Amino acid sequence: MRLTTKGRYAVTAMLDLALHSHQGPISLAGISKRQEISLSYLEQLFSKLRQRELVSSVRGPGGGYRLSRSTSEIFVAEIVDAVNESIDATNCGGNSSCQQGEVCLTHYLWCDLSDQIHDFLSGISLASLVERNDVKAVSERQDFRQQNTGLENIIPASVVVE
Repeated sequence: MRLTTKGRYAVTAMLDLALHSHQGPISLAGISKRQEISLSYLEQLFSKLRQRELVSSVRGPGGGYRLSRSTSEIFVAEIVDAVNESIDATNCGGNSSCQQGEVCLTHYLWCDLSDQIHDFLSGISLASLVERNDVKAVSERQDFRQQNTGLENIIPASVVVE
């Protein structure tokens, strides 16, 4: 079982949006820089997220994206589902053709696991992720790096030794 890049990036981008929502509409360019996700890929993902009414777009100067609902009302499984990502632990893609076109011995076990994972992600809201100290620490580091891009080679005067 694996969640592909599409699902991971969608959740990451939505969490970034949630963490920065107090700043008003958030540009995809900002998310792209902080999360190191291609801007064109984010545009594709946000098109799907907008269609599923998880985000709304704000046009014009200072525009960007906003969450369509409160962070406590958006769950990780919804985000994954919105970008047409399946959480499937079977080898047959859930189509019951595991073993020469027929169901294999462990097919239903892996289907049950897929359901359990989806149920688990259905219980995790963006709000619960935003409140985690480890998530906050990573976000602060990313924000610091973005604000100080291009300053890596500048040595503060207090560090210069003569």
